[in-house]
Amino acid sequence: MADPEPRPPSPIELFFDRRVVTMLFLGFSAGIPLLLIFSSLSLWLREAGAERAAVTYFSWAALGYSFKFVWAPLVDQLSVPGLTARLGRRRAWMLVAQVIIIMSILSMAMIDPSSTRSSLTLMALAAVMLGFSSATQDIVIDAYRIESAEPELQAMMSATYIAGYRIGMLVAGAGSLFLADWFGSSSEIYNYQAWQWTYSAMALAMLVGVTTTLIIREPRVPQAANEPISNHDTVRFLLLFVIAIGGFVSVFFVSSESAGEAKASLAALLGNPFLAAFITESLRLVLALFSAWLLALLLVKSGIVDYSMVERTYLLPIRDFFERYGWSLAWILLALIGMYRIADIVLGVISNVFYQDLGFSKSEIASVVKTFGLLMTIAGGFVGGLLALRFGVIRILLLGAILAAATNLLFMLLADIGYNMFWLYVVISADNLSAGIASAAFVAFLSSLTNVSFTAMQYAIFSSLMTLIPKLLGGYSGSMVDAMGYPAFFLLTAILGVPVLLLIMVAARKIEIQDRRDS
Repeated sequence: MADPEPRPPSPIELFFDRRVVTMLFLGFSAGIPLLLIFSSLSLWLREAGAERAAVTYFSWAALGYSFKFVWAPLVDQLSVPGLTARLGRRRAWMLVAQVIIIMSILSMAMIDPSSTRSSLTLMALAAVMLGFSSATQDIVIDAYRIESAEPELQAMMSATYIAGYRIGMLVAGAGSLFLADWFGSSSEIYNYQAWQWTYSAMALAMLVGVTTTLIIREPRVPQAANEPISNHDTVRFLLLFVIAIGGFVSVFFVSSESAGEAKASLAALLGNPFLAAFITESLRLVLALFSAWLLALLLVKSGIVDYSMVERTYLLPIRDFFERYGWSLAWILLALIGMYRIADIVLGVISNVFYQDLGFSKSEIASVVKTFGLLMTIAGGFVGGLLALRFGVIRILLLGAILAAATNLLFMLLADIGYNMFWLYVVISADNLSAGIASAAFVAFLSSLTNVSFTAMQYAIFSSLMTLIPKLLGGYSGSMVDAMGYPAFFLLTAILGVPVLLLIMVAARKIEIQDRRDS
C-alpha cells in the first residue's frame, strides 16, 4: 500500500513559519527610512522656515531607490571584510546597511535646518546617505527572501514583508508626526529639539531590524549560485563602481553653475520657468549618466576590469529581457514601468505640505492621512489582489491607473473646500484604496516580467525605473504649486496619468499577440 501524500500546510501554519515571521520584522526595518526622507522631513523643513520649493527638492534624496540596480551586483558579488565569514553574505550586507541607516538618521537629528545657510546642505547630504543605505537594505532583503524559501512560500513571505513595511511606514510617518507634536513643535512655534528627539527615536526603532539580522539564519544556496569572484577581481570591480559614480557626481555638481544660467535663458525663451528647469536638470542627469558610462567603458576597454565580469552582472539580465519580449514590446514595457506611478508619486511629494496649508494639524494629518490612509491602502491591496485573480492582471492594472488619475481630481475639490475633516476622510479613502489596488496589480505585473534566472537584477531594474521619472518630476512639485496653484497642479497630475492608460492598452495587445505566436 502506497504511503499517503503529505498534507499541504494550512494558511495558519504557513503564517507562523519562522521564515514568514522573519519577513514581518525585516519589512518593518525597510519601511522606517522612506518617510523620514519624504513626508516627515518635508514637514520638519517647512516648520523650520524652508521654502516650499526647497522642501520638495529633498525628495531627490531618495533617488538611491531609483538607481539601486547600479550597485545591486556589488552587494550580490562582494564580501564584507570581517563580517561575511561570520554572518554570511546576506546577513553581513544587511547589518552594514542597517548600521549606516541608523548613523544617517542620527546625523539628520543633529542638524537644525534653520540654524545656518549650510545646514540645509548638510541635511541634504545626510538624507542622501539615508536613501543610499536604505536602498541597499532593500536589495539585500529581496535577495534574502528569494533565497531563504521555496517558491510556494514566497507569496506568504511577500505578504508579511509588505505588512511589516507598512507598519514601519506608519511608525516613521504618523509616529514621527505625533512625537514631534508631543515634544512641542508646530507650524506656529518651531522647536528643533522636538524633531531631534523624534528622529533619534526613529533611529532607535531600527534596532528591530538589527536584532532580526543577528538572530536569523543565513539562507543556504548552492555554491554555484553565488559565483563569488576572486579578491583581485573584487578590487577591480569595486574600482569600476567608484570611478563611475565619482564621474557621475563630479559632472552633476560641476555643471550646476552653467545649469543656472541655462535655466534663466531657457525660461526667458520658453516663458515657463518650471519647464526650463525640468529640461535643464534632465539634461544634467543624462550628461552625468553618460559620463559614468564612458568612464566604465574606458576601464573595460583598457583591460583594467574584466569584460566577462561586467557582462555577467550587468549585461546578461538586460539582454535576456529584450530577447524574451523583442525590442518594440520591451521598450513599451519599460515606458509603462517608468510612468505607471507618476500620478500618485508627483502628487504625494507635496501632499503633506498641502494638508498643512489647508490648516490641518500634524496630529490630524497623522491620524487621517497616515493611520487611516494606511489601513485603506492595505485594504486596497487585498481588493486588488482578489480582482487580479478574478479578472486578470492587465485589466486591474488598467483599472488601477484610471483610479489613480481620477482620484487626483478629488484633491482639486478639497483645495476648493478647504479645511474639512469629512472631505479629508473621503479624499484619503478614495486615494489610498485606488493606490492599493494599483500597487497590487503592478507588483504582480512586474513579477510576471521577471526571469527567475535573473530575479535580483531584473527586479532591481524594474523597481528602480518605476520611481525614477516620478521622483524627478516630483522634485519640482513645490515650484509647480508656486507657479500655478494647487487646483491646476492636481489637474496636471491627473492628466499625467492619461499616457499610462494608452501604454497599458498597447502593451496588453502586443503581449496577447506574442502569446498567440508562442503557443
